[in-house]
Amino acid sequence: MAGDGSHLIIFDCDGVLVDSEMISFSVLHRMLADVGADVPLKRAYHDFLGKSLASVTKLVAEEFCVQITDKHLQDMRLELYARFEKELRPMPGLRNVLASLEADRCVASSSQPERIRLSLTTTGLIDFFEPHIFSATMVDHGKPAPDLFFHAANAMGRRPEDCLVIEDSPAGVTAAKAAGMKVFAFVGGAHAGPCRLREQMHDLKPDTIFDDMSKLPALIAAWS
Repeated sequence: MAGDGSHLIIFDCDGVLVDSEMISFSVLHRMLADVGADVPLKRAYHDFLGKSLASVTKLVAEEFCVQITDKHLQDMRLELYARFEKELRPMPGLRNVLASLEADRCVASSSQPERIRLSLTTTGLIDFFEPHIFSATMVDHGKPAPDLFFHAANAMGRRPEDCLVIEDSPAGVTAAKAAGMKVFAFVGGAHAGPCRLREQMHDLKPDTIFDDMSKLPALIAAWS
């Protein structure tokens, strides 16, 4: 992957590279209902977006006093992966954007490595990133803690101030700001409306809010 030797673009995966969040929330919401956790969908969007499955299940188990077993999680993953293989699409215009970027890039996602690679392979994006794929499973604390972004920057040989994060979740924006990185908030996924993302992002004050991936190269050029 040829780069410009200085800047690093760190992409979140779900809701940024792939339009996955509506599928994911549908499967997660059904699993939670099955274990007796009646979490309103609006609240799930607000509280769970951008967080790892481990964090979500821990929060739910503590609040609702339900037991989420390994089998529940495995069944959920199998359903989710099957739906991804049939329904998952890259964000519109993203392929051309990635092909045009000169800066080095990587993925830093709250999802497990196998899910990230499945998502990118299914949508034909894997060659733009492999092997520079980082998961919250690689650090002690997931988003909104900055650990994952520090880990990605260190692995790629970059200082935090030379990194730009592309995120779609409040947890991710918070993590990027805590890491001392520039952050662009993307609000163009199918989940942006139900999650009221634009309103949430305004409160967090990222460096830029945008909803069209075709605008990303110009935004990056202005930053760099």
